[in-house]
Amino acid sequence: MSALAWIAVAIFVVAYVLIATEKINRVKVAVGGAAIMLAIGANDAEHAFFSGEAGIDWNVIFLLMGMMIIVGVLRRTGLFEFVAIWSAKKARGRPFPIMVILILVTGIVSAGLDNVTTVLLVAPVTLLVCERLDVPPVPFLIAEVLASNVGGAATLVGDPPNIIIASRSGLSFNQFLVTLGPIVALVLVVLVGVCRIMFRKAFRYDPERVAQVMSLRERDAIRDPRLVRISLGVLAAVLLAFGLHTVLHIEPAVVALLGGLLLLALSRLDAEDVARDVEWPTLVFFAGLFVMVGSLVNTGVIDTIAKAATEATADRLWPATLLLLWASAGLSAIVDNIPYVATMSPIVADLVEANGGLDKGQVLWWALALGADFGGNATAVGASANVVVLGIAERSGHRISFWEFTRYGLLVTVISVALAVPYLWLRFF
Repeated sequence: MSALAWIAVAIFVVAYVLIATEKINRVKVAVGGAAIMLAIGANDAEHAFFSGEAGIDWNVIFLLMGMMIIVGVLRRTGLFEFVAIWSAKKARGRPFPIMVILILVTGIVSAGLDNVTTVLLVAPVTLLVCERLDVPPVPFLIAEVLASNVGGAATLVGDPPNIIIASRSGLSFNQFLVTLGPIVALVLVVLVGVCRIMFRKAFRYDPERVAQVMSLRERDAIRDPRLVRISLGVLAAVLLAFGLHTVLHIEPAVVALLGGLLLLALSRLDAEDVARDVEWPTLVFFAGLFVMVGSLVNTGVIDTIAKAATEATADRLWPATLLLLWASAGLSAIVDNIPYVATMSPIVADLVEANGGLDKGQVLWWALALGADFGGNATAVGASANVVVLGIAERSGHRISFWEFTRYGLLVTVISVALAVPYLWLRFF
C-alpha cells in the first residue's frame, strides 16, 4: 500500500478508538476524521460527494430523512401508543414475551423492508411499551436492532449488501429466500434464547403497572383519527413502492423523501416542529463515517485486504468459504458493509468463476452475504440500523454506549456466524 493509504488507516483507527471510548462526541469525531481525510488527499470532493463506493451514500441519508419525517408525523397521531398498549396487553404485561414479539416482528419485517426503516418504526413503540411497564428500554432496543440485522439477511431487498451481491452474481430473489431464509430463521430463534440470558435482569414484573396497562383501552390513545388514516395510507404506499422499486425504477430514498414530504403537506402540522424530530446528528455522523470509509476504499486499503484473503485460499473452496465468511463478519463490524461488499464483489465473482461458476462456487456469494449482514451486529457502528437506534435512544434519555452495545452484539455475531458454518457445509459440501 502507498504511504497515503497507511496514513488513512492510521486516521481511521484513531477515529474508531475515539468513537469506541466515547472520549469525544461521535459526531465531532466522524466529521473531524472526514475533514482530515479530505485535507490530506485520501479522498476528494468528487469521490466524497458523488461516488457511490468511496463517498457519502446519499440514498441512505435521504432514505433515513424521509422515514424520520414520516415517523415524526405518526408520533403525533397516538398510533405508537395504540400499538404499545395492544402489544403489552397481548403479552399480559410480561416483559420477556414482549421482547419475543419485538424480536420476531422486527426480524420478519426486516426481511421485506430495509432494516433501518424497520427500526425507525419499531423503536418508538418499544420506548412507549417500556415506559408503560416501567422496565429499562435499552435491552429491548438492542434486541430488536440485532433482530433487524439478522432478518435483513433473508432476502435480496432486506439489506443493501444483498442488492449489490444480486446485481453482481445474477442470483434471484427466490434463491436468496430459499438459501438464506432457513439459517436466518434458525438464528432468530437462537437470538430469542440468547436475549433471555443476556437481558435476564431487565425482565422485572410490576403487578401494579401491569394492572394499569391491562385496564387501558387502545382506542383512547388515538389523538387524531384523520391523521392516522392519512399516515397509514402514505406509509402503505411508501412500503409498496419499496417492494416494487425494481419494477418502478425509483430509488427507495426518493420514495421515502416524497412520502415524507407528501405526508407533511397533508398533515397540516408545523413543518419546523416535525423537522425537530429528525435525528440530524445521526445523519451528520453517517456522512462523516461514509467519507472516512470511502477514503479506505479510495486509497486501496479494502481492496488490498480483500485480494490478500482470496489469494490465500485460491483453488480451495471450503477454506475460501470459511475465510470469506469470518473475514466479512470482522470487517463489516468496523467499516460499513456497503462499500466493503461493493469492493469485494468483483473479487468474489472471479473466485466463483475459478471454482466452477454458480453451479459449484455460489457458496462464496452466500458466505459474503451472511458474513457482511451478520457482522453488522458486532459493534455499534457496524450497521446503519445500529447507529439509528443509538441516536433514538440518546434523544429519549436512554443512552447506549459503544461498549454496552458491542458486548452484546459481538456475542450474537459470533453465535450467528458459527451457526452459518455447519449450515453452509451441509447445504453445499
